Amino acid sequence: MLSFFRRIINSKAGVIVTFIVLGVIAIAFAAGDVSNIAGMAGGLTGSTVAKVGSAKVTVDDLRTAAQNEVAAYRQEQPTLDMAQFIAAGGFEGVLQREVTGLSLEQFGKDQGMVVSRRLVDGQIASIPAFRGPNGQFDPALYQQLLAQRKMTDAQVRTDLQRTLFAQQLTVPTIGATQMASQMALPYASLLLEKRQGEVGYIPTRLVNAGGAPSDADIQTFYSRNVQRYTLPERRVVRYALVTPSAIAAQSAPTDAEIARYYQTNAARYAATQKRDVTQVIVADQAGANALATRAKGGASLAEAARAAGLEASVQKGVDKATYATQSAPAVADAVFGAAQGAVVGPIRGPLGFVVARVDAVTQVPGKTLAQARPEIVTELTKQKQTAALGEMRNAIEDSLSGNATFDEVIADRKLQAQATPAVTAQGAAPDAPAFQPSAEQRAMITAAFTAEDGDAPQIVPIGQDGGFAVVGVGQIQRSAPRPLAQVRQQVIADLTADRARAAARKLANAVLAKVNKGMPMAQALKETGLAVPPVRPIAASRRDLAAAQNTPAAAPLALLFSMPQNKAKTLEAPANEGWYIIRVTKIDAGNATGNAAAIQAARQDIGRLIGREYVSQFARAVRDTVGVKTDPKAVAKVRAELLNNGGSDN
Repeated sequence: MLSFFRRIINSKAGVIVTFIVLGVIAIAFAAGDVSNIAGMAGGLTGSTVAKVGSAKVTVDDLRTAAQNEVAAYRQEQPTLDMAQFIAAGGFEGVLQREVTGLSLEQFGKDQGMVVSRRLVDGQIASIPAFRGPNGQFDPALYQQLLAQRKMTDAQVRTDLQRTLFAQQLTVPTIGATQMASQMALPYASLLLEKRQGEVGYIPTRLVNAGGAPSDADIQTFYSRNVQRYTLPERRVVRYALVTPSAIAAQSAPTDAEIARYYQTNAARYAATQKRDVTQVIVADQAGANALATRAKGGASLAEAARAAGLEASVQKGVDKATYATQSAPAVADAVFGAAQGAVVGPIRGPLGFVVARVDAVTQVPGKTLAQARPEIVTELTKQKQTAALGEMRNAIEDSLSGNATFDEVIADRKLQAQATPAVTAQGAAPDAPAFQPSAEQRAMITAAFTAEDGDAPQIVPIGQDGGFAVVGVGQIQRSAPRPLAQVRQQVIADLTADRARAAARKLANAVLAKVNKGMPMAQALKETGLAVPPVRPIAASRRDLAAAQNTPAAAPLALLFSMPQNKAKTLEAPANEGWYIIRVTKIDAGNATGNAAAIQAARQDIGRLIGREYVSQFARAVRDTVGVKTDPKAVAKVRAELLNNGGSDN
């Protein structure tokens, strides 16, 4: 259910982080093996997927968890559907997390651990999506969002409680990152291994792709690769903006409101006096008397304080009320009753005896209503805008809760409806290439693609001034291939490139066979008859391989370290640009014995992972201790049901 939060709070910018932190531990549990649990099945009813100690995971629990997790992932990948999620192993991960989370909760309770209601209350109140226009937790908004997701307060609290149990049990384990030096030695030695080799390259552009393709060739290639020419689902996003400027007319304060604000805040606009004050606080009265005597005798109060081992503090431009709260009313009366340059004290304050010097006195004139009017207008306008936006949003949310349509809301609130071209989830408009969505429109597009058919319009925050947009889904153009006539030239180009790639691969395999039989790589490449680049050397250590992760060099280096000496393999270059032939010519085994720096580096690297491994093992031990039984038939039934109906909530 935590994934439920990650979906509903998409209407608040930047708040997804709130519960991602809570979900980190649960995600680590996915490393477990569901099949190990499934083997313990027995004695379960058809409505129960798994029994965990004295608790159980029901069919509804598993179905809802899978649906909510897909909804959460769709925040990042709007086109994801249930079939793709299941094919990628997501369903098994959901089952594992449900079982492990419940196991940890049962184990925690058995050990006497408690998650208080007050702690759960604090977690709920901290979610930005549940805050009203005033920034405080809004119970009505909370209940409204729960109703939209067909959830109850009890379900939310149960899931939060389970997550907090998991945190308390596993956070200390994650911090365990120490590894013994002798255990790290073989890993450190492995990182010191070095290899040398040579790389040949056959560019695709040098290979003859054959004659022009026939119509039949083009049609066949198009049919086999129709997915390349298929447009993703596109949606027309309908929206209406509600911004401070849109309600400017009703946000302008009246003369009466300005006058009332001026009277209410009369002290703020009255004439006042501000002073620069240097003061020293002394613990005992005798020391304070001596310090005051030196200061009154002409010495600098700051210098006299330093001579006594004390430090003076300086407050500039402070008024009497502020100074009184920082010291004491009696001290403020004395300081603000003295002339400029006078030394006051010692006077008893809350922390000791105060000796102060009045460094400067500034008379600040008051403001008339006319003089204060501009700032009052600004302040009142901002207040009225915030209130008006909040009222407008509440009214629209009430309408949407009552099943009002986008058109009904727009007409009722007298808003201006707008629409994007038919766009993909990424904001591209194939039929309107010039369209470039703004940041606000991107947020609306994301919201529109998370909606299901028949969902009510959504409210999406825009900007930082409280504005928002009412977002609905217009026409939906399902994913479909473009006709061959529209993409014929692209198909011909792709077919030609594909032929060249196949021809280059055939040449690379021929070179590979010769090299593995002992022919020098340069000679084997020369026999292709192509003006290929010269053979170049390659050398690296396993540490270089680790450092090259997620870089273009990663794949060639990984291949270099996957072969025995004097053997070669081929590797396709990125973007179908050609084929590499890589051969290992020398292997130098590493030995980190006595190399303290290498061993320490290995300990640190492995330490970053060992905490998660401990958590995984701890979670497995908890499951074994609590006792878990699953019903494979019930699991298969939920999986099939989700596949058949796409995981719909209906």
